[in-house]
Amino acid sequence: MKIIISNSSPDPIYEQVTRQIKGQIISGDLKEGDPLPSIRKLAQDLQISVITTKRAYEELHKEGFVDAVEGKGSFVAMQNKELLREKKMKLVEEKMIEAVEEARLLGITLAELREMLTLLFKERD
Repeated sequence: MKIIISNSSPDPIYEQVTRQIKGQIISGDLKEGDPLPSIRKLAQDLQISVITTKRAYEELHKEGFVDAVEGKGSFVAMQNKELLREKKMKLVEEKMIEAVEEARLLGITLAELREMLTLLFKERD
């Protein structure tokens, strides 16, 4: 599991950790039943506080991404396929909102943006 902490990010560290683990679950890099590092191990690896790591895991548990098993650790929770697809769609939508906002700032029209998206999409086939 790869997590990168940015000191220049305005987001709190626990949110950065939470967001990156969620992203890995949504993308399929982390699969149902995969174990997560212990809170202490992740804190040590990232050189952050155990309290910060614990808060990130609590958020993941609260949002249904992670199950905590007493005495065994934390594991990627079973995901409802429809809900997982919805989460993926929301993630793409958020990135598209950023792209639209940037395009507007740069004076790019909807037609130009649509053409760019079509070309990029076809390039990935």
